[in-house]
Amino acid sequence: MRMEAVAAANAAVPAALCDASPERLDTLSRKVGVDGSEPGCFTDPEDLLRHAADLRLDGVVIATPNALHAPQTLAALDRGLAVFCQKPLALSGRETRRLLDSARAADRLLGIDYTYRTLASAVELRRLVREGALGRVFSVDTVFHNGYGPDKPWCFDPALAGGGALLDLGVHLLDLAFWLLEARHVSAVSGAVFKEGRPLPPREGQEGPIAIDDFATARIDFEAGSGERAAGSVAVSWNAHAGRDCLFSVRLFGTAGGAELRNVGGSFYDFELARFSGRSEEVVARDSGESLGRGIVAWAERLAASPRFDPEAVRSVLVSDTVDAIYYGSGGGTGEGVRGAAPLP
Repeated sequence: MRMEAVAAANAAVPAALCDASPERLDTLSRKVGVDGSEPGCFTDPEDLLRHAADLRLDGVVIATPNALHAPQTLAALDRGLAVFCQKPLALSGRETRRLLDSARAADRLLGIDYTYRTLASAVELRRLVREGALGRVFSVDTVFHNGYGPDKPWCFDPALAGGGALLDLGVHLLDLAFWLLEARHVSAVSGAVFKEGRPLPPREGQEGPIAIDDFATARIDFEAGSGERAAGSVAVSWNAHAGRDCLFSVRLFGTAGGAELRNVGGSFYDFELARFSGRSEEVVARDSGESLGRGIVAWAERLAASPRFDPEAVRSVLVSDTVDAIYYGSGGGTGEGVRGAAPLP
């Protein structure tokens, strides 16, 4: 989907493809116009990177299982290539910091596919916050319930997935909350994760088998870009009884108004932004499915203008640290504080 979006927008020239399945590789090469013969197509990512100079690559797109994101991103950065990586960028805050340090040292653009940032409704909501149209925003409540859950077997393999619904859907909500309010620091987190309705105990370290959660909730206290304290909530699930295919909502409360970015009619692709004033509501922006390719197109356009490191990527540390705090907290799946989280520059 992402490669097709880039090709359709003429934002970049797809020069090479890599997929472990020769059949998928052949299908994709036909769709995006890459020569199916060597050296344009590869089944081993290391082979692709070895040919990076010959192929005159500027950047790579990583859309592999979660556990491969960090090592593959690091390998590409080490080759001097810009990277656009599917979320999550890494499986821990420690890994995320290492990747950001590498991208900064290489001075290469590192983009993460936080899809919902690119919605016109989300961009408009951020503008309202920045311009003070909602007053001082002090609360952001977020929900993402997926009535189906993933359709790929690796998503249920702890070694490849690294987490469940929280890592799959929760990172989108955390990123949106932190991005909208330009968060600088997370001071406290309390949360719980569940599997089939039963609370999962906190993980003991990051080694050994883990359980894949299908439901998670959390409360977060953080410092917004204004320097003011804000509170947030997250609720995510796979296959919960939500009454529809998808339930997506990011609701902000401010001293001068409120707003909600939400999906329409249970759709995964149609969204709208509503502004609230007291008991009145007005829909001020709408999106349809084609917007979900904007993230990679924007990355490709930025790469064409400059391959240099974008400091905005640093905010992904807050997302990773908060996920760590929920998964690795103490006391029956709850945790207080975010280990190692420091204010952003």
